[in-house]
Amino acid sequence: MTPLPVRTRTAGAMLLAACAVALAAGCGGGAHVVAGQKVIVLGIDGFDHQLTRDLLAAGRLPNLARLAQQGGFTPLATSTPPLSPVAWSTFITGLDPGAHGIFDFIHREPDTLASFLSTSRTVPPGKILTLGPWQFPLSSGRVELLRGGEAFWEVLEARGIETTIVRMPANFPPSGKATRELSGMGTPDMLGTYGIFTLFSSKPDVFERRDVSGGVIQPIDVIDGVARGTIEGPPHPYRITPTPMAVEFAAHVDASGEAVLIVVGDETRVLEVGEWSSWVPVGLPLLPFQTLPGEVRFLLKSLTPYFELYVSPINLDPYAPALPISTPGYYAAELADAEGRFYTQGMPEDTRARNVEALTADELLAQARLTADETRRQFRYVLDQFRDGLLFYYFGHVDQVSHVMWRSLDPGHPAYTEADARYRAVIGDLYVEMDAVVGQAMAALGPNDLLVVMSDHGFAPWRRAVNVNSWLRDHGYLAVTDARAATAPGLAGVDWTKTRAYAVGLNGVYLNLQGRESKGIVPPAEASRLSAEIAAAMEGTVDPATNTPAITKAFVTAAAFAGRAYPRIEPDIVVGYARGTRVASDSALGIVGPDVFSDNREPWSGDHSMDPAHVPGVLFTSRPLKVPADRLQELAASILAEFGVTGFPKVRSTP
Repeated sequence: MTPLPVRTRTAGAMLLAACAVALAAGCGGGAHVVAGQKVIVLGIDGFDHQLTRDLLAAGRLPNLARLAQQGGFTPLATSTPPLSPVAWSTFITGLDPGAHGIFDFIHREPDTLASFLSTSRTVPPGKILTLGPWQFPLSSGRVELLRGGEAFWEVLEARGIETTIVRMPANFPPSGKATRELSGMGTPDMLGTYGIFTLFSSKPDVFERRDVSGGVIQPIDVIDGVARGTIEGPPHPYRITPTPMAVEFAAHVDASGEAVLIVVGDETRVLEVGEWSSWVPVGLPLLPFQTLPGEVRFLLKSLTPYFELYVSPINLDPYAPALPISTPGYYAAELADAEGRFYTQGMPEDTRARNVEALTADELLAQARLTADETRRQFRYVLDQFRDGLLFYYFGHVDQVSHVMWRSLDPGHPAYTEADARYRAVIGDLYVEMDAVVGQAMAALGPNDLLVVMSDHGFAPWRRAVNVNSWLRDHGYLAVTDARAATAPGLAGVDWTKTRAYAVGLNGVYLNLQGRESKGIVPPAEASRLSAEIAAAMEGTVDPATNTPAITKAFVTAAAFAGRAYPRIEPDIVVGYARGTRVASDSALGIVGPDVFSDNREPWSGDHSMDPAHVPGVLFTSRPLKVPADRLQELAASILAEFGVTGFPKVRSTP
């Protein structure tokens, strides 16, 4: 999964909708269990086919080896593009992106180019009463899942077969159609984003608050042994003028200078340097005697020579979530009661903080250990409760750690140093730990049961970056009025009177189309020819530093996607980068940089947003499937066939 570090226009609206009405996920519809029918699907994000083969050959994955011998082990072709929300939506619905409508982590409004989360949106209250500086909703708001098509578990539930769907990506808010659900990737933090951390620091160069990609750095001082800070939440939903709600804390430094006592409301935690706190429930002041509940974790990074304290994004409280995260509504609290509080944020490993050096490699790995432990504890509980029907359970930490630790496996990476060598075993060890989870699932199988272990995509090194907007400029498809302004995010400085194509996000290229873009100049009759022309030129692009192709496949979506249900938001071309190459981060944010190609020197050194042929996932089964699946898009139909269900997928109306 490759999140874009952007704030979106949903940030404040989500909380307004949440506070306007008590949103709760619906129950699973009174399904009747088919006795003796048990299918367990373990979804491991980013489990790479080649690395899995290597570890199998080395004898490090004994349970997966046994699974392969019993049933099978094959590569699983991923989606186009191979981005996690796209891939999981393709798996869920059996449809391609043109039919389910998820093309990236973010989408853009074609008339304004404003970005928004691709998988969900908030519809604010329709009627609001204003009283001076205050506003009060008179009707309810709601959060909508934007994924189109029918989820495969809906088909089972309609036939009386119970389903448990835990942390399925691209399923926030939860569909409400499973017996039990917990939402996963796509579940926002309290700001309505993929996750905004806060780093408090007393370093002299931190003179004023400043935003970084995915977070905020706040200055803080230790005065008389106490450091005081404020963690900002979302805008207050009842104030007309946007005013952030906030949580205050005090960190009392121990006289020895080795620990702090953190006080947040009635909660206290003692932390030594390098230690992560347990979950701290926090209340964002809403009205007198009323707060909006959330939860955070603290990491004491340093006391000397500078005080530094990391605070996680404010997560939704599983005991009282401000937005719907489970079906039935109490299921999240049941999981918390069973195994403790947990990350509700859909992508909890803070890779953005690592990418801007707000977390060190060791600190990120310690956090990933916390998330993995939470997920594995919950898996044991869910597995113990599971009796019949379908269980899907998702693990995401392998993917996130792989993104920021991949160069430890790649001495040829331009940013590789000897310091990376000490982490060479990290990713392989995560695969070994997942093998143990597979063993737990195998032990729960009866003689007629089925276990499926699958991933949405694989992985590849990311060594070279290509700024697609700069490529479009140099090839005459994009023009700028001001080269300096064009280096700002959001396609600033672009001359729309002369621009025929532009790029937004990780893989999408869009025509400046008349009738779709507000300043479109490309006639619809020219769209097909121009898309083919740009795609052909891209496939001929060679990176001058390596003298190898930078793009191995450019997909014209009109031909690549069977479905065309979302013409306003779908890209016209999906770029399939060569193995080792990915879009530059600045290009993804709409920056037209001076250079087309550059070395990637970010900690984020592994990726999968490339030509799908380069990054297949994996498929293991405990016995041969009744209906084989070679592609991710076919797998849901194969799972349904195990229950005697055919005729999937069935396209339903666009939401």
